[in-house]
Amino acid sequence: MLKNTLFAFLLLLTWLSSAQKRSLPEWLWALSHPFAALKVKKISKECYRIYTTDKIIITELDHFSNGGKLDAFRHVFFMAAFSQKIKIKKLRKLGKAHEKGNYKQFLKSSVEDGEVPDSLSSVMDLKNNEVGFVNGTENKTVSLENLRSIIITKIKAGEAFIMKRKINGLYIDCSGAIINTALYKGKWTIPKCLVPSDYVYKD
Repeated sequence: MLKNTLFAFLLLLTWLSSAQKRSLPEWLWALSHPFAALKVKKISKECYRIYTTDKIIITELDHFSNGGKLDAFRHVFFMAAFSQKIKIKKLRKLGKAHEKGNYKQFLKSSVEDGEVPDSLSSVMDLKNNEVGFVNGTENKTVSLENLRSIIITKIKAGEAFIMKRKINGLYIDCSGAIINTALYKGKWTIPKCLVPSDYVYKD
C-alpha cells in the first residue's frame, strides 16, 4: 500500500513539474488519477505545440482566446486528444476540476486568457469538452494533426459552442444588446449568450 502511494506521489510530482499552472482541484484530480495525469501531460505538450504554432487555426476560426471559436477549438481539441487514450469518465472529472479552479480564480479576480472567468464561460467549456469526447472516441487512431483538421471543420459546422458577440469583440446578450461588462465586475453571472460555433460575428 505504501509503495503504491509513494509511486502515485512521484507520478504526481512529475505531472506538477509541467510549466502549465495547475489549480488545487486539478492537483487533487491528478493525485486520484496519476497514470491518466501523466498521459494528459504528455498529450498536452504536443497539443500546445500545434495550438500555439499553427497559424491556420486562427485564420480558419478567429482570434478570441476567451469565449470565441479559438477558445472552443482549444477545449474540443485537447479533450478529443485526451479521449483517444484516456477514459471519458476520468476526463470529465478533470474538466470539472478545471472549472472549479476557474471559479477560485474568479473569487480572486484573476484572469484566464485575458478575462476573469464567469458562469457561462464554465458552461461553454464543459459543453465543448463533451464535443471533444465524442470526436476523440470517434477518431481513436488519427494523428493529432488530422484530429486538429477534423475539429476545425466541426467548429465551422456549428457543432461546438461560443459566446455571442460583435465582430469587435464586445459581448452581446441573447436579444442582441451590447453587454456593459463594467456593470458586472465581481459578478459570477453575466447575461452572455451561448450560440453554435458557426455563428457569424456582425458589426
